[in-house]
Amino acid sequence: MAKTRTSKVKTKAKHPLIKKITNIATKVFIYFLLVSVFWVIALRFINPPITLLMVLRNIERKADGKAFKTEKKWVKFEDMSDNMKRAAVSAEDQLFLKHIGFDFKSIEKAFSNNANGKKIKGGSTISQQTAKNVFLWPGRSWIRKGFEAYFTLLIEMLWSKERILEVYLNVIEMGDGIYGAEAAAHEYYGKSCVKLTRNQAALIAACFPNPRRWSPKNATPYIRHRQYLILRNMRRLGPLDF
Repeated sequence: MAKTRTSKVKTKAKHPLIKKITNIATKVFIYFLLVSVFWVIALRFINPPITLLMVLRNIERKADGKAFKTEKKWVKFEDMSDNMKRAAVSAEDQLFLKHIGFDFKSIEKAFSNNANGKKIKGGSTISQQTAKNVFLWPGRSWIRKGFEAYFTLLIEMLWSKERILEVYLNVIEMGDGIYGAEAAAHEYYGKSCVKLTRNQAALIAACFPNPRRWSPKNATPYIRHRQYLILRNMRRLGPLDF
């Protein structure tokens, strides 16, 4: 009888603690939702000045004894070369204008390849890459992937496709310390991205998967082949109808 009463007392003692933890977790969750939604809405109108990847790359450069380097210059969507826009979509996400942030066939194919021990390939869309670059940190953990999916849905709901592509082409890494199409165009061709030709835009886009390893300045046969495929896709894609 005494044991039963003791057990009941302990159970009652636990309830306030569980309730307190639940309340804290609920408040944190609601706070995160509010902050993240406000953050995404704000960046619909404000150009992100820097990303976590840029910061981490500079930390790596400093650790290697190199000087800080962040070459970037924002170009508005309407001022950017149509060749660069079409090359990016042709290279990375040909269904960009049709999906709601995720290409499920590509994701399924990536899972299949990875499960079979083949070379790890991603199935990320331009929307997912934009969410990752602007709001998150580099990595392959499931937690980061979960946040990536969440922010992808938010930008798809709260941004236009034009804004997603504009941000993508202005913040993604395109070389060692080089971010965005404008900085890449000046680095590799000595001109603004507004004036990029189809071949030049396709060659820059061919290096997107690993911009610190590949460069339009020293294009390997593999990169040239990627450029050829991107040019072919650009012809098939036709004009981007936003």
